[in-house]
Amino acid sequence: MAFDVVMPQMGESITEATILKWHRQAGEAIGKDETLYEISTDKVDAEIPAPIAGTLLEILVAVNATVPVGTVVARIGAAGEQPAAKAGEQPAAKAAEQPAPAPAATPAPAEDSLEGRLRSKSSPLVRRMAEVEGVDLTQVKGSGLMGRVTKEDMEAHLAGRSSGQAAAAPAPAPAPVPTPAPAPALAAAPRPAAPAFAPGERVRVEPMSRMRKLISDNMIASKHTSAHVYTVFEFDMSHVARLRARHRQAFEAAYGTKLTFLPFTLMAAAKALRAFPVVNASVSGDSIVYKQDINIGIAVALDWGLIVPVIKGADQLNLAGLARAAGDLAARARSKQLKPDEIQEGTFTITNPGSFGETFGLPVINQPQVAIMGMGAVKKRPVVVTDGDGNDAIAIREIMFSGLSFDHRIIDGSTADLFMAAVKKELETASFGLD
Repeated sequence: MAFDVVMPQMGESITEATILKWHRQAGEAIGKDETLYEISTDKVDAEIPAPIAGTLLEILVAVNATVPVGTVVARIGAAGEQPAAKAGEQPAAKAAEQPAPAPAATPAPAEDSLEGRLRSKSSPLVRRMAEVEGVDLTQVKGSGLMGRVTKEDMEAHLAGRSSGQAAAAPAPAPAPVPTPAPAPALAAAPRPAAPAFAPGERVRVEPMSRMRKLISDNMIASKHTSAHVYTVFEFDMSHVARLRARHRQAFEAAYGTKLTFLPFTLMAAAKALRAFPVVNASVSGDSIVYKQDINIGIAVALDWGLIVPVIKGADQLNLAGLARAAGDLAARARSKQLKPDEIQEGTFTITNPGSFGETFGLPVINQPQVAIMGMGAVKKRPVVVTDGDGNDAIAIREIMFSGLSFDHRIIDGSTADLFMAAVKKELETASFGLD
């Protein structure tokens, strides 16, 4: 008997996913746990393994189609077996024409009713938030699939209510984005019209991928949400470079992972975040939410975009633990093996464009965080050094420029500079448990 392959639930708040690629075609054999297809969700891209071994009998959902979780997307069975379409299901050809076939289900409540919105347009998390805050979900404009109210919609609604905006009557619908709506004074500008191309102009036009659109929406929303201010520091990484040179071989043999500059920076930043908790905070309306856990996201460049997996409890890990966690998360991000909860709950982010040769950058804050630190390339540079007697000399040092983007709504420039000074001191003097 043919086995139904269904779109998996990749996290409590994830209700749909897009098919990116099929790794087998109808009629081809596949082993259990071999990759059958790739999907993209609002949180993460992932490779989905075959639940059983057999032959892929039919594909019911085409590439680039978005369907709800639980949808039958394919069938696997014995070679030569003929799949029988089940009641209410469309043949594969029809599914390809209609990207979002709905699985058999009980009739949904009326679209405009409270019951309908509660059941079909909000997750359990959103419903709990509405209950706790006393919010009527019919008054919240949803930006998700079919008007679904997301966690970000609720947070934006609560922020508007806290700042004195009217919550009883819904405001005119903004352009739907999966991130908190900007304040009225910083309303997003209308999207520019599609460019016109001159006859004969050599261009290639392709639609943005799902991940590219999410990155675009999130970055624009962040610039309209946070008051971005920047500070750049010069870190002398000569001390860290010497530690690496002395311990690199033994470290890699003992822990099976590379000893790069990143874990040193992670460890120094985690200690500084404990000393300056506002840098590890977030904003909720007129309140500052101080996070008790230090969960540092690390930006990972992918061939198809960017993702930020999170090292949970970073301040509780030693250098080896941070190096292992960073290496593991980056490797699984590139192989599409991350789980949704591994890219959530970050409280601070570090990005390392220096690995591509950049001198320093001024990155965009990863909402709802309030700061992000960029690592520039570590290069030998001539600098002035002063000895104990006050004599100056020119010396060669391993220098890294680091930029911090911070949200001036709650972080003052002096606090940002003191935070960076604490990171600098740690990188230039600490033993990191190696000596």
